[in-house]
Amino acid sequence: MTKLKADGRSEFRPNDYVVYPAHGVGRILTIEVQEIAGLKMELFVISFEKDKMTLRVPTAKANSVGMRSLSTPDIVGKALETLKGRARVKRAMWSRRAQEYEQKINSGDLVSIAEVVRDLHRNDDQREQSYSERQLYEAALERLTREVAAVDGVDEQRAAKKVDELLDCRAA
Repeated sequence: MTKLKADGRSEFRPNDYVVYPAHGVGRILTIEVQEIAGLKMELFVISFEKDKMTLRVPTAKANSVGMRSLSTPDIVGKALETLKGRARVKRAMWSRRAQEYEQKINSGDLVSIAEVVRDLHRNDDQREQSYSERQLYEAALERLTREVAAVDGVDEQRAAKKVDELLDCRAA
């Protein structure tokens, strides 16, 4: 959750990495005041470098939209540990499961995202993924590796290698 100071203001600062549930890891460029419909609003300006996207979030709404600080190293550890587990695929129809996966990805919760990666990961000897399965898998994998990279202070390739190794050792 968003940390608040005694005066109710957010603890997020420019250059902080944050997780915005619907978009993943971004960096706060600045905090600016803009006039919108006659009201002055303080906004976080968040850059999602990889997506070439800039998002403006009212500072007062950061909590309610689920914006949070990066996960702690032990939450990253739990998420990576989740990858080692057995895939838990429900017997529900694909449309229902896809909806649940989408909700987990957009929740911004790193362990839930790791569950999606674990459940949708396919080894070379397993059946081919459908287009929608692959899309969800890649979205979850990207969110996971970006946050692991930001928390560990490494580039995304290193984080992706770490995640791949965990998924591969599970198969062995």
